Amino acid sequence: MADVDEAQFQAAEERGQTILASEPRAVAARYDNKTGRVVLGLTNGCVYAFPTVLVEDLQSASPEALAAVEVGGLGFNLHWPDLDVDLYVPALIAGIFGTKAWMGRELARRAGKVTSEAKAAAARANGAKGGRPRKAI
Repeated sequence: MADVDEAQFQAAEERGQTILASEPRAVAARYDNKTGRVVLGLTNGCVYAFPTVLVEDLQSASPEALAAVEVGGLGFNLHWPDLDVDLYVPALIAGIFGTKAWMGRELARRAGKVTSEAKAAAARANGAKGGRPRKAI
């Protein structure tokens, strides 16, 4: 391990204090079975809730396993012991619910389900022309 002098230690301590004062942290967490959401009480007095179906590692978990949520890491971490899942509270609040690859796929999947009048009109026009051409073999 590298030697750390007093100045480096002091600088790291100051950075840590800044993070503790500025980043959102949880003081309490619970799973609301009725809404399917995890509800967080934050250090600033706000309440934040997110649906578990949006979180990559929680999508297929049972209500019993979800109810076992624990707050750790000075409020920066949520832990589900039965699922071996840990989530970073500031990332959840920022809307990051999984890995970058999973988030990209999930956002694309949801975007594909969006309907609009323009999309419907384009589909009707394409259908009037005979629809999508068959693939050549």
